[in-house]
Amino acid sequence: MAAPLSRSTTKLSPFHGLGDGDQDFVDRAFTRSAGAPLVAGNSVRLLRDATENYPAWLAAIENAEKWIHFESYIIHDDEIGMEFADALIRRARDGVRVRLLYDWMGALGKTSGAFWRRLTAGGVEVRCFNPPRFAQPLAWVHRDHRKMLGVDGRVGFVTGLCVGRPWVGAPEKGIPPWRDTGIEIRGPAVADVEWAFRRVWKAAGGSVPHEYRPVRSEMPAEGSVRLRIVASEPWSAGLMRLDQLIAAAARERLWLSDAYFAGIPSYMQALRAAALDGVDVRLLVPGGSDIPLLGPLSRAGYRPLLESGVRVYEWKGPMMHAKTAVADGIWARVGSTNLNIASWLGNYELDASIEDRDFGAQMEESYLKDLSNATEIVLDRRSRARGLRGIGRDPSPDARIRRRQRRAMGPGEGSTRRVTAGALRLGNAVSSAITDQRPLGRAELPLVAGAALAALVVAVVAFMWPRVLAWPVGMLLAWLVLALAWQAFRSRSINRSSPEGVSRHAPPAPVTVPEAAAESLPAAGPETAASSLPVAGTAPSDAERAEGS
Repeated sequence: MAAPLSRSTTKLSPFHGLGDGDQDFVDRAFTRSAGAPLVAGNSVRLLRDATENYPAWLAAIENAEKWIHFESYIIHDDEIGMEFADALIRRARDGVRVRLLYDWMGALGKTSGAFWRRLTAGGVEVRCFNPPRFAQPLAWVHRDHRKMLGVDGRVGFVTGLCVGRPWVGAPEKGIPPWRDTGIEIRGPAVADVEWAFRRVWKAAGGSVPHEYRPVRSEMPAEGSVRLRIVASEPWSAGLMRLDQLIAAAARERLWLSDAYFAGIPSYMQALRAAALDGVDVRLLVPGGSDIPLLGPLSRAGYRPLLESGVRVYEWKGPMMHAKTAVADGIWARVGSTNLNIASWLGNYELDASIEDRDFGAQMEESYLKDLSNATEIVLDRRSRARGLRGIGRDPSPDARIRRRQRRAMGPGEGSTRRVTAGALRLGNAVSSAITDQRPLGRAELPLVAGAALAALVVAVVAFMWPRVLAWPVGMLLAWLVLALAWQAFRSRSINRSSPEGVSRHAPPAPVTVPEAAAESLPAAGPETAASSLPVAGTAPSDAERAEGS
């Protein structure tokens, strides 16, 4: 067994002495990990909840002169969504070019077709990301989970908020709003926010003309804040690498907020190692889910963190939806990425990584304010996480109130995210039980028992009524066969029509194409664009921007 880490008094951290000559070494490591350059000369404003975010967004939309680029995983078809729709239609009718991008799965069951048709009729160019396609039966796993707003290339918003009533709450019913965080950016980094939008807009089948593409080197400084726009794309893993690097680099404090936490083993170990090394690691998560069954799935991951000294808190309100981090009061992150494999590897996500002491101090102050409305989970003498004794729901009065509030608000963004995170947690518990990797925690026992019961039901059905399972499996396999055959036929037709053939006997040497330059290459259509995944998600240089990437 490896010896436990001890606090070193002589070690240096990438957060020690920012601005020194050696900082280039750290900047290069962060740039390569995130696939995003550090951009100086910006101003950043922290925005808490819908009470600060929505008015700032609407004001920027109202003051737009040339274009509005709006990307949101969910826009609810309610009075809040209608308020934003009306604002966008007004600007479009005044000659402003308005482009709106939403995710098909995010809008499912939350937004009607009439809502989008009204926007289109009002002059807004609306695109839906990754709707179901017969020829790509598994493409649905990649979602556009980003939330951003860009106006005229002068102001950009990177945030965790979608648009809808859950983020506003219902004061008349005593229901507080969802807790969430966003930022307003002014300065050269807005060009990177706009570039990130163009990437997904193209994946959805559109293109943005050059006159709507700001160039970073031509934009004046608006402040002194340095930041990176981390535009993660499926399998790029930029933010996952950066998050692990930050966990390894933090020297004194690492405070995290996450809506759907289901850390992979390597990240869990990074948090545990930091805590064992004396770092004050804290994790703030929701106190409950809009799907009651998933509460124990999330809590099953607490025990290894608590045993290593990580402090875990549960939010008392209807929903903690913020995805934030702050380390040593110097580095901070705000955006759309949750700490789970779906966000890190499966989705298009957008986050701002900010290196600034003043902003870091604001983030820490905001975090401490959040903890005043949270309950800390601790281990008792028998190493059992308090509050986790029940199989399903927390029986406390506060928990019952939170459940009533969530039911009153209806579904928000969380269903898909929670299901993914819960499935990962369940898989981890079951694999540990099967392979005998470690003793199961008390919170994991009901998960494994439930999985065993489900497997028993499937086994009984397979023996007693085999056709009940055979027909769905057969239909799924037939669908996959037809989809693969169509893709092979389509690719063969494209290769035949290509002006230059490729020799089967002498394959060409691999050529590295910068991601930004790849934007100028011809695409085979929306399906091809949506499945073209970059290696690292690196933001383009100013030269590449000037060339029209």
